[in-house]
Amino acid sequence: MTQILNFGLPAPIDVQIEGANVQASHEIAEKILTELHQVSGLTDLHIHQPLDYPTLEINVDRTKAAQAGYTERDVASSVLNSLSGSFQITPMFFVNWNNGVSYNLVAQTPQYRLQTVKDVQNIPIAGGSKANPEILADVASMQRSREMAIVSHYNIRRVVDIFGAVQDRDLGAVSRDVQRIVDANRKSLPRGTFITIRGQVETMRSSYLGLIIGLGFAIVLVYMLIVVNFQSWLDPFIIITALPAAMAGIVLFLFFTHTTLSVPALMGALMCVGVATANSILVISFAKERLQVHGDSVKAAIEAGVTRFRPVIMTALAMIIGMVPMALGFGEGGEQNAPLGRAVNRGPALRHRSNPGVRPICLRGVSSTQGE
Repeated sequence: MTQILNFGLPAPIDVQIEGANVQASHEIAEKILTELHQVSGLTDLHIHQPLDYPTLEINVDRTKAAQAGYTERDVASSVLNSLSGSFQITPMFFVNWNNGVSYNLVAQTPQYRLQTVKDVQNIPIAGGSKANPEILADVASMQRSREMAIVSHYNIRRVVDIFGAVQDRDLGAVSRDVQRIVDANRKSLPRGTFITIRGQVETMRSSYLGLIIGLGFAIVLVYMLIVVNFQSWLDPFIIITALPAAMAGIVLFLFFTHTTLSVPALMGALMCVGVATANSILVISFAKERLQVHGDSVKAAIEAGVTRFRPVIMTALAMIIGMVPMALGFGEGGEQNAPLGRAVNRGPALRHRSNPGVRPICLRGVSSTQGE
């Protein structure tokens, strides 16, 4: 489940060090890990590829093995059969003729019989020419060692990963601190070594960039669409002046509710673009009609505000009431879409409060063609 949420990685933040020299990359990772421990909100920090994984090295004495009639392959196969099972070397199957199901047949030494190094040394070696089989200790020596527990590659290069999770702090703030530490250490990297931040941070940045570009494109598209319908460049500009107030309302409400900026919040901002434009068109189109009747821009703005106040409030209340359950974030997984509801709720409210204050100034610009 964790890897699915983190797009295949076991942690939200992955500081990946790529290089041909694994030992040098691991030393750099340990230095960065020490600095990352000072970042507030960053927890469960660890290096994914430790170098001290305990192992047992078995060195076969080829001379003794040949004298006993064994090859190194016989020794390796016997050890592998005892420790991992015969399916690794000689897979065997049994077909049940009654139901047609094929079953795997595996021969393996029970794990409770291999508890100590002495038990491993007493593994019998099969395949020799003598009648009595030898044991592993007769033809091989054994010593303790250590190696990398996990060997990872990215684009062919060997990598060392520093994984970390986020707690009691938003991912964006933590990623900025991590980026600062990575940038400071990037200058001292040996040639051919690279550092990259991956995980949810990479996905978050690409998602934010796409949504912000989409928000700007939506505003431009709405403006061009209104230009075509109104056959004017100035009227649509006056109409979209309601959008900055809507965006300000979203930012303020997210701030007061301690809700971090997220993809659902940006989706709510996109929804507010259409509603803000629609209500703004109601006010501006009516004010323009009243301006053509009596030619007074201030009076036209007041009449438009009074007359269109009710439909605008009805639209805003319908949207706010419909989004209240989502904004509260009740139920399982409700906190995921709560930022969307909060962004949509506050955007219409602050937008409509700001409309009357800007209309008289804008309408004077529109009425310049009427001889004002």
